[in-house]
Parts: sequence; structure tokens; C-alpha cells
Amino acid sequence: MINVRRARSAHQGVEINTTPLVDVTMCILIFFVATSNFVKEAGIEVQRASASSATSKESATMMIGVTPEGDIFMEGKRVDIRSVRGMVERTLAENPEGGVVVVADRAAQTGAVVAVMDQCRLAGAKNLSLAAKREG
Repeated sequence: MINVRRARSAHQGVEINTTPLVDVTMCILIFFVATSNFVKEAGIEVQRASASSATSKESATMMIGVTPEGDIFMEGKRVDIRSVRGMVERTLAENPEGGVVVVADRAAQTGAVVAVMDQCRLAGAKNLSLAAKREG
């Protein structure tokens, strides 16, 4: 007796259709890119002040660094205090719910830090924080 199933499968090649796999992978990639928030780093290393009441913050969109010399860094570049407001406004236009974190060195002048925070408030930043490291 001849096995009909065996004879058919021997003549037909098995094909794996990868088109749906590629389509689903591209949809997932597009979803993650569209829904992710990118943090704009300050671009400098500072010695942050310690605080026992420091808490973790997850919703920062932009970080602004202030050095002990009073230099301001945004997106890895040194900027003037007059350009801080415009850059923060542009970032908040992209993500209105985003937050701004000022990362100031522990030896930074208070006047420079306050000036940066003032420019952020004038730009419309409602979620403004000062970075500190947790003691202990």
C-alpha cells in the first residue's frame, strides 16, 4: 500500500513565511520609539550635595548642569544663561509634562543656580527639581 500523505509531503516544500514576523517587529519598534521619553543630559560630572530627604525622580526630560565656576551645561554643551530659557521652552514644547532637573556642583555659587532655576520657571517649567545624592 502507498502512503498518500507521505508521497504529498515529499513533493511539496515546506515554506516559512517571515513577512508577518517582520511586520510585527517593525510595529513594536515604532511603538517603543513613539512612546519613549529621551532625557537630555547635562553632559558634565558634578559633585552633588548630600541630602537625607533626597528622593528618586523618574520623569526628568532635561538636565542642566552647573559647575563650581558657574558654567552652565545643557545637552553636553556650555551655554550662556540667556539661552537657557529658549532651550527649556523648546524641550517643553516637545513634552509639556516633562521635568527639568538642575544638577549643581556642591561648590557652585548659589546665585548661578538660582538664575538657572529662574530661567526654567520663566520658560514654563512646572516640574523643576534640584539634584542631590541621598546620604547614607
